[in-house]
Amino acid sequence: MGGIDVTAALYAFLFYIATLLLVVGTGMKIRRYAKAPAPLKIPTMPAPRTQKGVYFRMFREVAFFESLFKSNKWIWLFGYLFHLGMLVVLLRHIRYFTFDVWWWVELIQPFGIYASYLMIIGLIGLLVRRIVVERVRYISSPSDYLMLLLLIGIAGSGMLMKFVMPTDIIMVKGFFLGLIRFQINDLPSSPILLVHLGSVAFLMIIFPISKLLHGPGIFFSPTRNQIDNSREKRHIAPWAKKLEE
Repeated sequence: MGGIDVTAALYAFLFYIATLLLVVGTGMKIRRYAKAPAPLKIPTMPAPRTQKGVYFRMFREVAFFESLFKSNKWIWLFGYLFHLGMLVVLLRHIRYFTFDVWWWVELIQPFGIYASYLMIIGLIGLLVRRIVVERVRYISSPSDYLMLLLLIGIAGSGMLMKFVMPTDIIMVKGFFLGLIRFQINDLPSSPILLVHLGSVAFLMIIFPISKLLHGPGIFFSPTRNQIDNSREKRHIAPWAKKLEE
């Protein structure tokens, strides 16, 4: 009877820790966003006058990056290519976490291959922008480059496994299905797979403390989620209320 694969055990522990930090850390950040007071009306104009209008505006912002499109078409193009490609790739990876692959996951499998190209093109475009555009380079921090390079590494290593150095995806699926049942199954020893999974786990760990939190954070942005009713509902500061009394 064989023992537990040491590499599989290490990666199992890594993903358990990464998942815990991702869920708890992101949950704590969202809780902080939700509890942060925003009494002043500061929606970006023109702003909707009804709650339904706010919902529609948020939908356009999340689905189409409306404000970015109005601001800069090139950044919008690269950003949209990256996010759209990443969404399809992530949905395609659901097959590794379910025993029976859902029909719609099967349907998008071929599109996931092309989506990886969109993801890489978008990321490279955003990285080149940070390097070439002087005003963007001036305000960029090392973490900005780290996020882009890490995402490029994840997407690039995934494409290498698909087109250059294939790995045993059945064994990979068995490994992750085992984690769901708190079992440690064997993991392929492919170096590129280990780099890919290690990069994903590292991204999960740093997500709650990175700028990638703009994903859930956009739903709590007062400039986007507020109704333009400053005349109907005025905010009066506590010190001003005392003066009125």
